[in-house]
Amino acid sequence: DREVGAKLQALQSSGKDVVLLTQTFASPTTSKLIEEFKQKYTHVKHVTYDAISSSAALDAFEAKYGERALADYDFEKAEVIVSIGADFLGDWQGGGYDTGYAKGRVPKGSHGHAKMSRHIHFESNMSLTGANADKRVALKPSEQRVALAKLYGAITGSSISGNLPEGVDAAITTAATQLKKAGSKGVIVSGINDVDAQTLVLAINEALASEAFDTDAPKLVRQGSDAAMKQFLTDVASGKVGGVIMAGVNPVYSLPNGAEFAEQLAGLALSVDFTMKEDETALVSQYIAAAPHYLESWGDVEMKKGHLSVMQPTIRPLFDTRQFQDALLKWTGNDKSYYEYLKENWEASVLNGEKWNKAVQDGFFVATGDVAPTEDAAPVVEEGDAAEAAPASNAASAAQKLARATASGIEMTLYPKTGMGDGQQANNPWLQEFADPITRITWDNYLTVSEADAKEWGLFLDRSSFFVTRRNDANGGLNGKYATVTLNGKSVTVPVIVQPGQAQGTVGLSFGYGKKAGMKEEMQTGVNAYPFYEDFNDVQIVEVSEAPGIHEFAALQLQNTLMGRGDIVKETTLEIFNTRDRDLYGNFVFNEKPHVSKDHEMIAASSPEADLWDSFDRSIGHHFNLSIDLNACTGCGACVVACHSENNVPVVGKEEVRKSRDMHWLRIDRYYSSNDTFEGDDQFKEDISGLTGDTGSLQGFGSLEDPSANPQVVFQPVMCQHCNHAPCETVCPVAATSHGRQGQNHMAYNRCVGTRYCANNCPYKVRRFNWFLYAENDEFDYNMNNDLGRMVLNPDVVVRSRGVMEKCSMCIQMTQKTILDAKREGREIKDGEFQTACSAACGSGAMVFGDVNDEKSKVAKLKEDDRAYHLLEHVGTKPNVVYQVKVRNTKEA
Repeated sequence: DREVGAKLQALQSSGKDVVLLTQTFASPTTSKLIEEFKQKYTHVKHVTYDAISSSAALDAFEAKYGERALADYDFEKAEVIVSIGADFLGDWQGGGYDTGYAKGRVPKGSHGHAKMSRHIHFESNMSLTGANADKRVALKPSEQRVALAKLYGAITGSSISGNLPEGVDAAITTAATQLKKAGSKGVIVSGINDVDAQTLVLAINEALASEAFDTDAPKLVRQGSDAAMKQFLTDVASGKVGGVIMAGVNPVYSLPNGAEFAEQLAGLALSVDFTMKEDETALVSQYIAAAPHYLESWGDVEMKKGHLSVMQPTIRPLFDTRQFQDALLKWTGNDKSYYEYLKENWEASVLNGEKWNKAVQDGFFVATGDVAPTEDAAPVVEEGDAAEAAPASNAASAAQKLARATASGIEMTLYPKTGMGDGQQANNPWLQEFADPITRITWDNYLTVSEADAKEWGLFLDRSSFFVTRRNDANGGLNGKYATVTLNGKSVTVPVIVQPGQAQGTVGLSFGYGKKAGMKEEMQTGVNAYPFYEDFNDVQIVEVSEAPGIHEFAALQLQNTLMGRGDIVKETTLEIFNTRDRDLYGNFVFNEKPHVSKDHEMIAASSPEADLWDSFDRSIGHHFNLSIDLNACTGCGACVVACHSENNVPVVGKEEVRKSRDMHWLRIDRYYSSNDTFEGDDQFKEDISGLTGDTGSLQGFGSLEDPSANPQVVFQPVMCQHCNHAPCETVCPVAATSHGRQGQNHMAYNRCVGTRYCANNCPYKVRRFNWFLYAENDEFDYNMNNDLGRMVLNPDVVVRSRGVMEKCSMCIQMTQKTILDAKREGREIKDGEFQTACSAACGSGAMVFGDVNDEKSKVAKLKEDDRAYHLLEHVGTKPNVVYQVKVRNTKEA
């Protein structure tokens, strides 16, 4: 403290600047404190830095509405959603849009008049959002700019030039027609990091008077300025900056010129890094200020204007740490703790007469008016940079500029993966072993390339090849070639994944990998994409060439298509869903129920007459069911990580995953269509006849294994189905797996001797065998070998030993706690109290858990819904997990 204070004074006397380089805190109290710090040290400037920039959208919003924020979107209010390059179900502008989106995607309304939103998506990489769209159009990033300009022209009646491929032009015309028809029920978003593009987005939504578009209470989750950051880097290089105090950032890793910045940082008179680990920036800073985790800290956040939350510690600090805010208080000569400062600020500026303790108890407060001082987040922008930050004078001129966009060469899009994001949490083994929702690959990043380009560029591994050139090893592992990617003299060698849906002439590479410092050795995976993030532009023109070697991937799923097996993931169109025609057996055609033959007569597979087992009375007590709505499920995978956390599911590492020994109790299967649609796959399968020829089974079924160039995509969460007639239970020689009266399939680990008969007899393949002891084993050093890591373990769930079978238990520890709590309090259990880890974590509401013996419960109604079906129902296992048929809104007009 003494040394930092002395250096701050010395730098003030020398006339050199000191820059506070921080993450976006979105904290009114932190903003107030920074302003006070700047008043004490007048040479201090504040620059906000987001590793993945949203600066263009912020600049456009600030120019139009006068405050640095991001428009908020409530997709539940939209009937037509058009997205151009915005992965809003991923990490676009901070994420958080899946809840509203999912609510609008579930058909609602009376029979024959049910409605759901229609989603049209334009992009180059296959993203989570694109995979969920009703219509997805693959096009280059440069073409996205033209498409946005022409969409603006079609909606506003302006004449916009610009050339697009014929199919894309038609799709833009259709999208514009549907947006205009929807009017205020339409909305457009874009991820193009260009001020002109974001100006057009604001103008189009304003022209539509979109109800889903909120500028009155915008989002404050990103505050970074590209222009300010560039000026800061220029000032550091020129010697104008003498000191830097950093908090929540790792610029040596995440800047395009990180290595150069590291050298400059080492030469400054003062450099302080507030960090939780010895990362790349900390290692070249003079002072490492050990910072606590946010769950050990007091604070406040204003993610959405006027909506404030109180951060409060859930645990005492584990280490000798100090918050960034506490340090600023100390360095300004304020003896208060940050808690006291926070409380005083809320009582004086936020609560408007309400009690502080009530705000802490509630955890949030809705305020009226501004609660934070206006804080200049970009003070170091010089006059010459103003043109870069300022948007076009009007939307029409912005559209004309975009319409002239051209690019020659291979266009690479840099993006954050759903699990890894910008890389801050790369040391978390749950996220490393989390399978990417699209590629289903763990422990890696990679270059995504279309099949046509991969073949042209020599990057394609043919399945029919042998030995090192074949795609799959004998153990089932996925292989890929390497490519060298070059940009302005910088090159990196990266493994290649052939990605269905990737626009030709484009490639994709994710941020967040390639970290070394402050990382466990096992987690030092992938390549760093930030050196290619020049000018904070996520689209770059690069050169791609074949590199030697074969890369071994660890993929959780190698079967990419359904091959016409429409009974696994049942789906229909909104038009058919509304007509609700019935078949000969009285079932809706969109949800055909399987029948089996008995005594030469067809009977329903669900009928008691088709059973091999005698059923017992399940009407007494609780009977748990889980409903999964395939319309609401976006495939995000939050449930997968929640299951890991709640149930102490071990991380096994890349080598074991590659051998198909992953331990995930819950997986989300991702399927591509082989033809343009899954309906086309089903029809193709029906038309197969004979053995040879184009329509013969040899060639026909083989072609169904390969995804379309721009396929439809569907996600299906699969866990133990807790069958009432469970085939696993009948083959266990020691009765280790048995059925409970509450509907759960139990596992008695002490009885299991590891025969794995149950796994062989499970049609859903959801049982996992403990090949090794994963806890306290040096071979598996994934935070279960030390005291700190073991603090994460749930004490209510046993840590399993080697040689036993484990699987989803429907979180029996949670259901029993709910029962005991209600019993202790002498009351009935309310609908919604029963939860599993997956249902509690599902932000989209796709998973609903509860007691079907409570006839008024939501899950009981969903079980009897017209869309309800069981997975592999014809097998007769009578699962306690029910799925809802997926409905697509395919209507073009």
